[in-house]
Amino acid sequence: MASQVWRDAYRGMSSDNIKGLILALSSSLFIGASFIVKKKGLIKAGASGTRAGVGGYSYLLEPLWWVGMITMIVGEIANFAAYAFAPAILVTPLGALSIIISAVLAYIILREKLHIFGILGCALCVVGSTTIVLHAPQERQIESVAEVWDLATEPAFVLYAVLVLIFVFIIVFLYIPIYGQTHIMCYIGVCSLVGSLSVMSVKAVGIALKLTFSGMNQLVYPQTWVFTFIVLLCVITQMNYLNKALDTFNTAVVSPIYYTMFTSLTILASVIMFKDWSGQSPTQIVTELCGFVTILSGTFLLHKTKDMVDGPTTVSGRSPKRIAEEDDEDGGQEGTPLRRQDLRV
Repeated sequence: MASQVWRDAYRGMSSDNIKGLILALSSSLFIGASFIVKKKGLIKAGASGTRAGVGGYSYLLEPLWWVGMITMIVGEIANFAAYAFAPAILVTPLGALSIIISAVLAYIILREKLHIFGILGCALCVVGSTTIVLHAPQERQIESVAEVWDLATEPAFVLYAVLVLIFVFIIVFLYIPIYGQTHIMCYIGVCSLVGSLSVMSVKAVGIALKLTFSGMNQLVYPQTWVFTFIVLLCVITQMNYLNKALDTFNTAVVSPIYYTMFTSLTILASVIMFKDWSGQSPTQIVTELCGFVTILSGTFLLHKTKDMVDGPTTVSGRSPKRIAEEDDEDGGQEGTPLRRQDLRV
């Protein structure tokens, strides 16, 4: 009975969805592995020169670091291509698998600790991803980039885009100057809101390139270049405010919150623009949402326990060894759990 369900689910996936799934999985594999390769390169470069953490750039002369960078670029290209074949509701949540791959490889190669709850988090991500893959909607058949433009200019998506821009401007000009250094949602909010528009534009450009390579030149359409400009503008904005968030707050807090907001808003934008759920039953939609929530739970659990080790722990959940290391790093100063320590004099 179970095998019959799997066969039916597999047959239900279109060839484009399968291509998108393979590209998304490949992207997670390359990106997850790239973090480990780059870290190995940083460790090797730091042993013979100035560490990157204290302002050194010796890693630029380390071939292993460049191998990691190239691996990450390949992964990002695969992720870009995945959006051209599969709906965002299938591709975007699978990005969590790169976290699993990175954690597992760090345990195997770098000998970093992986807490039992971290393993549980990995399992939850796999279960959630499988649930989404088995119930993901079919990719919409689009014949030209002009058709994507028509979808993007429908009243519902125009309203969404306008609301996104209004919220972004309010956060940037009213809230960030006052609360940017103390409230993590300011920077993350801008990144996630703009990111949802960037993914829709990336998908449009990806579709245009896919059709062009198949013999239907889409580069002659001005809409292709408008979408390309939007991608560049959104990505630059995202990177700017994501860097601000990472520089101000702990990465362990930024990563899961950003993943949650970015993925949620991207799915919402895709549902509005490409009407991903229009041909699905309520049961399928609820199942996909349950899979997404499962991935979120696994991601938070993995990040929350990544610095925990098996053995004696304090009430805060950190081992005595970890606390001693943090005290040495921070000079014995205390700080808020979300903020990074400000060590500048």
